[in-house]
Amino acid sequence: MATTTSPPITRRLTLLLAAVSALLITLTTASEAAPASGTTTASDTTTASDTRTASGTTMAGSVTTPALTCASLTGLDLNGIDGAPTQLGSATVEAAADNPLGDWEACDVTGMIAPQLQFELRLPTSTWQGGYLQVGCGGNCGVVSAGNAPASTGCVPLTGGELAVAGDNQGHAGSSMSSGLFGTDPTLKADFGYASEHKLAIAAKEIIQRFYGRAAEHSYYDGCSQGGHEALTEAQRYPTDFDGIVAGDPANNWTAHTFEHAWNAQAVFADDGKPTMTTSILGQLHEVVLEACGAVDGLILDPLTCTWDPGSIECGTTTAEFCLTTAQVTSVRTLYDGPRDEHGTLLYPGWQLRGNELNWANVIVPATATSTVSAQTNVTERVRYLVYPEAHPNGTYRDITFTSKAWKQLMATNEGMMDATDPDLSAFKKAGGKLIIWHGLADPNIAAVGSMAYYQAVQRTVTDAASFARLFLLPGVSHCGGGQGPDKIDALSAVIAWVTDGTAPESLTSQNATTTRPVYPYPYIAVSKNGTWTPVLSTAERDLKVDYLGSFRSGYETVSGWENGTWVTRPGKS
Repeated sequence: MATTTSPPITRRLTLLLAAVSALLITLTTASEAAPASGTTTASDTTTASDTRTASGTTMAGSVTTPALTCASLTGLDLNGIDGAPTQLGSATVEAAADNPLGDWEACDVTGMIAPQLQFELRLPTSTWQGGYLQVGCGGNCGVVSAGNAPASTGCVPLTGGELAVAGDNQGHAGSSMSSGLFGTDPTLKADFGYASEHKLAIAAKEIIQRFYGRAAEHSYYDGCSQGGHEALTEAQRYPTDFDGIVAGDPANNWTAHTFEHAWNAQAVFADDGKPTMTTSILGQLHEVVLEACGAVDGLILDPLTCTWDPGSIECGTTTAEFCLTTAQVTSVRTLYDGPRDEHGTLLYPGWQLRGNELNWANVIVPATATSTVSAQTNVTERVRYLVYPEAHPNGTYRDITFTSKAWKQLMATNEGMMDATDPDLSAFKKAGGKLIIWHGLADPNIAAVGSMAYYQAVQRTVTDAASFARLFLLPGVSHCGGGQGPDKIDALSAVIAWVTDGTAPESLTSQNATTTRPVYPYPYIAVSKNGTWTPVLSTAERDLKVDYLGSFRSGYETVSGWENGTWVTRPGKS
C-alpha cells in the first residue's frame, strides 16, 4: 500500500520529539471519588510520586518473532473463518522509514472480508510484544484507514511497534468518506451500522495467531467520530472483542445526529439557499463570547455555565463596533438552542456550546455566500441513501423536518441497526474491559453534551461505572482535534496501562505547541490556582439534565441477514 512519508531523518526526529513529549503525560491511580486528593503543578505535571508516564507503559511479555514469513501469508486459506470469511491480497515487508505509525518494520497485509470489507493489517516483524490495536474510521468511511491512531500522541507501544495494528473501510468501498451510496445494499449498510469491526477483529486475530504462532494477549480499539461510534458499538454488542477501548467524539447517536446536522445547516442557510453569515464574522463573534463567558487563557473551561445571548449585540441595540444582524442573531441563537421539535423538546441530546464559534467554519458556516458546508453534505447523503428504506437520489438536507413524527419515523427505521446508545455495559465490565471516552468541548460536528448525557446513563445503569469507564472533556478542542485548546492527548497509553496493570487514569495531559494542561475525569475541570492545577467539580456538568425526545436504553438493537434469499431483521445485539 502506497503511503505518504516524511524523509527518514525528519521522521526519526518527529518520533523522538513525540517520545519526549510523552514524558508529560501523567496517569495516576484513581478511585471513583473526586480526584482532588492529588493535585499537580501547572509548570510540571509529572512530579507526583504516584505518577506513571506514557513512555513507561509497556506491553506484557517479551518480543515474539514471526513463525511464518511475510510473503507466505498470502498462501493462507482463511475462507473458513466463522463469521468473517477472508482472502488476503498482499503481504509485503514495509521498511521502518515508510511506516506511518512508527519507526518499526512491518509485514503490511491487505485483504478483504466478505462481502466488501477491505482492511490493512501491520504486523511487526521484530518488535511485537503481544498486543493488537484496531483503529476506527470516519465520516461514512468507504476507504481503508489504518495509518494513524487518534488520541495516541507519544504512545510508545504504538510508535515502538509493540502492537499489531489494523483498520478497515467499514464494510464498503466508497468514492469518498462522505458518500452514502452503499446504503442501497442492506448487507453493506449492516456492516457499516454494527458488524464491520467485529468481523475485522475475528479475522485479524486469526492472522496474528497464524503469523506469530500465538494469540494476542490483549486487544484494543481506538477511534474518533464515526470511529468513536464503532468503538462504543464494540463495547455494547461485542463486549469480549477488546480489552481496552478509546472512543473519541463518538457519533454513537447516529440517527439523531441526522437532526443535529440538518438543524445546524438550516439555521444558517435560509430557504433561498443563501447563508445569514460567513466565516468572516466568526473571529469577532468568538472574542465577544470569550469575554462574556469569563474565558481563561482563551478557553471557556465550563461552557455549560455560560448562557450569553447573541441578542445583546444585535445591530441597532448596541454601540459596540461589532454587531450581528437580526438574521444572524436568530441563526446563532438557533445553533445554541439545539434541534427541537414543535413542542420545544430536543431531537438530539445536545447543542452548540458557547466558545466553539471559530470551529463552525466550513462545518456549519460557509467561507463565502456561495460555499457549502459539511453539515449540508452529511445530511444530504443520509437523506438520499441511508435513513429511508428506499433511495431518494434527489433529496437534500432541507428534506429533514423537525417534528416528533419525523423523528419517530427515522428512529424506528434506523436506530436498531445504526445506533450505539445502549448504556448497559455490564457485560463489558464483567469481561474486564476498560473504556475511555473523550470529547472536545468545542466540537461543532457532534455536540459534547451528547457524550455527557450518554455517560450519565452509563453511571445510572452500571454500578461503580468509573471503575471501568471514564469520560474526559477537553476545553476549546474541536472535532477529533484542532480548535483553540490543547488537543494532543495519549488516551491509548492510558487504556493500555488500565488493562495491563490496573492503573486507572486520574488525569490525562493535553498539549499543543504552546500549552500543556491536565484533563480530569467528568465532572471535574482543571483550574490553575497559584500555579497548581486542581480538579474542581463542575456542578453544571454533574447536574446536567437533558430533556431529550429519545432515551438511552437497552433492547432497541437489531441484527439482520439473508435467510433463504430473504433479508430478515430480528431483535438482538449479535
